[in-house]
Amino acid sequence: MTLGQVRTALVPGARFCFPYAIRLQPTVIVMYLQDQFRVEDVPQMHALMRARPFAGLISAGSSGLFASHLPTVLKDDGPYGVIECHLARANPHCKDLGEGNEALMIFQGPEGYITPGWYPSKAQHGKVVPTWNFAVVHAYGRPEVMQDKDWLRRHVSELTAQQEKDEATPWALTDAPDSYIEVMLRGIVGFRFAITRLEGKWKMSQNREMRDREGVVKGLGQRGAVDDLEMVELVSRHIKPGG
Repeated sequence: MTLGQVRTALVPGARFCFPYAIRLQPTVIVMYLQDQFRVEDVPQMHALMRARPFAGLISAGSSGLFASHLPTVLKDDGPYGVIECHLARANPHCKDLGEGNEALMIFQGPEGYITPGWYPSKAQHGKVVPTWNFAVVHAYGRPEVMQDKDWLRRHVSELTAQQEKDEATPWALTDAPDSYIEVMLRGIVGFRFAITRLEGKWKMSQNREMRDREGVVKGLGQRGAVDDLEMVELVSRHIKPGG
């Protein structure tokens, strides 16, 4: 029986006995996405996830909502990839994730405030307002708890190598006493997060006319804040010469 059938059947004064429980279809939660900002290209989303590997992990279990922030390693396994990560064993989020419920990981790309003063159209009609440009990826899946000592050692070794690759003298696990590493490993819980779906949103002024996009590129270049130059490249992809 559907919810609509239940509403139809429940009329004033009626008496019913339902021989079975009413099962409603679960709602699939998705990010608010306009078509012009939607990204479905998996390699493009993976590139952001690898460039910005520090993610937010959110879940809702028997204890309610939990959120943790943690570094990740993305593997190419499966259609959408697998995320490997870990939390401190003392973090109560570990117990929540162990229930096997669906969880969400958010990877934040470049972002920044866009002033309407950069739009040439402002001088023409004034019908402009401020906004925010950003790129983000949402990854959904069910975390699998990884307690195996060898798995944990491999994971933290790969995570360290990933983050140390640009250092003049990269640090490695072998630089520390093995007994010390063993103690550190006992203090963490690993998670293997097989991605079941990915959502990407690149809001980079695609909804503005060409001259306004060009104004955004110029403004970002002049401001030169943390993510501005990266956004210059992303907004420029949506500018057609002579458009």
